[in-house]
Amino acid sequence: MTNKETEVSIVLPCLNEAETIAICINKILTVFSEQNIQGEVVICDNGSTDGSQKIATDLGASVVTVGERGYGAALQGGFAAARGKFLFMGDADDSYDFMELPKFIKPLREGAEFVIGCRLPSGGGNVLPGAMPFLHRWLGTPVLTFVSKLFFSTKIHDINCGMRGIRKEAYKRMKLKSPGMEFASEMVMKSALLQLDTVEVPITLHPDGRTREPHLRTWRDGWRHLRFMLLFSPKWLFVFPGVLLFVVGLLGNIALLGGPMALGDVIFSLNTHIVCAMATILGFQVIGLGAFANRYASAAGLLPENNSSQPILAKIGLDNLALGGAIAVLSGGAVLFWALFQWGDTDFGQLSITSIPHLVIPSVTIIVLGAQSIFTGFVLGLLELRTQAS
Repeated sequence: MTNKETEVSIVLPCLNEAETIAICINKILTVFSEQNIQGEVVICDNGSTDGSQKIATDLGASVVTVGERGYGAALQGGFAAARGKFLFMGDADDSYDFMELPKFIKPLREGAEFVIGCRLPSGGGNVLPGAMPFLHRWLGTPVLTFVSKLFFSTKIHDINCGMRGIRKEAYKRMKLKSPGMEFASEMVMKSALLQLDTVEVPITLHPDGRTREPHLRTWRDGWRHLRFMLLFSPKWLFVFPGVLLFVVGLLGNIALLGGPMALGDVIFSLNTHIVCAMATILGFQVIGLGAFANRYASAAGLLPENNSSQPILAKIGLDNLALGGAIAVLSGGAVLFWALFQWGDTDFGQLSITSIPHLVIPSVTIIVLGAQSIFTGFVLGLLELRTQAS
């Protein structure tokens, strides 16, 4: 069968799936025959020792050996070898019913770029008794799905569904990197960031047919998914927390410029001013880290260029950051010199809680922010040169 003749490639990761792999392959081949689909089955084997490879080969599937361990690594190896126009992924444990494949193929033929199944009733799906662990259904999947909607504005009801189809050219545009279970989350995030034409279809999840323990580890893999989503969203991981710290600290600095302030029976003075200064500096630093993270992720192909998460610092540019930083350093230095002059009026003696310390704290804060702006600008400029060179 030539490359042009292959419309559909079904890629199944495999690690000791001898109990169920034949069932999955036979269902796929039945669909191919009944629907007159020119397709292939690609088994990406991750080191099976139970004879899964021979079972697959005897049934006419192609077996690709993938040395790097991991769900994502196996699928990437299988996709690289697949010849089809449409690439599909699923599990080889018989939990997904491949007789439902026509639901996925139809939208792709009609122009969709990415099709994902939904097992949950919220998206029209169905989970049979015993098919999904309690924590996965009621905690892990809903939380991760909510985070994906919040961070990436996805419209998907079930981010963890592993039965999916994608056009080969769209898959290549994604440039997926994850070797582990978070590969599934990366695919959904990239589909949103690239604004792919995405369709969700309801499916039924069945209890898997194996007797061995599943490879998935609930807490470890759940954390890896969440961590990966945070890393893919500098806006939520860095920028929003940084802006909150910066604004709260800045408002506190301004409010205490004239000295201690009372709100009812509570007195805010030097200690509060120091905390506000710390919040301002820390917030600006976190925003800067967000700009670095975004620039690196874009250069490495993890995020598309000019994505919506790009922090404001990255958009301002080296020259403006350096100029603004220099002005801030000079301004803060001027205020600090004025406070020093006033201290001289007291013969440089012990200062009480007057307006002078409340001038020193913001002036030092402004100087630090200015210095941070200058060096942040130069680091961003360096990352920009690295991006252009690559």
